Amino acid sequence: MNQIFICNSEEVLEGGKGVRFPLLAGIDPSTGFVVRYDGEAHAYLNRCAHVPVELDWAPGEFFEGSGLYIMCSTHGAIYVPSTGHCTGGPCRGGRLRKIKISEIDGKIFWEADDYLHAPPEVPEAKISP
Repeated sequence: MNQIFICNSEEVLEGGKGVRFPLLAGIDPSTGFVVRYDGEAHAYLNRCAHVPVELDWAPGEFFEGSGLYIMCSTHGAIYVPSTGHCTGGPCRGGRLRKIKISEIDGKIFWEADDYLHAPPEVPEAKISP
């Protein structure tokens, strides 16, 4: 399977700063992000379900003060980190677009799909599960 390297697992701490990575959403340059919550890494397209703006307050700052929810910096929408489901704010009931990831040998990788692709400058690596 083709996987694209994001970062080393140790860079994504529980409830801490997330790691952004470049991707193409359709043909548009965009970013994804990975955060750790409840011991697992979760990745999403960095785009609010309410209005398509990036979520982070500053690069990698996705969690609100308690570290329990992802929060949109523009309109305050609150998302459950493990599912991307919006539980509060203007897009209640919506959800973030999940990105399939894997943690293998201390590294985090993402997998392209029918909409999200690696930009041409980002190499893909063949990884055996």
